[in-house]
Amino acid sequence: MKLITAFASAIFLLAACTAKNNTEASAISLSITGTWQLVSGTTIEKGDTSVTDYTQKLSFIKIINSTHFAFLKHDLNKGKDSANAAFGAGGGSYTLADSSYTEYLEYCSDRQWEGNDFTFTVTIKQDTLIQSGVEKVESAGVNRVNIEKYVRIKK
Repeated sequence: MKLITAFASAIFLLAACTAKNNTEASAISLSITGTWQLVSGTTIEKGDTSVTDYTQKLSFIKIINSTHFAFLKHDLNKGKDSANAAFGAGGGSYTLADSSYTEYLEYCSDRQWEGNDFTFTVTIKQDTLIQSGVEKVESAGVNRVNIEKYVRIKK
């Protein structure tokens, strides 16, 4: 009888641990879904660091659902200042395993970027998502570290 009780307890404990791990994985997956506003972007390329404030002249959002992502960028002057007029968009599928987030860019207004994969490390603290990794696009001559800070849009 003691052997059956010990075996049943072990099965119960194992099931409880598995349920907790599945719940944690689901929480990570669900927490990345939503609409995110890019606040700042930092690129490091060939030793030079460039920081872009996306709260001033540019607006950039990323929309993530359970299987795909899309991003939209435009200038806040509605294209009236041609020197700063900007529009960009793209999207595709993604995978998320723990903190490893990989975007498979299937569509992009800058066609050189299409067909490339980008792996980032993501961290989410409350309503802030930080994504960092290497962007490498040989055809565009791009090989840089990209760090982006987003806040969740609530509406």
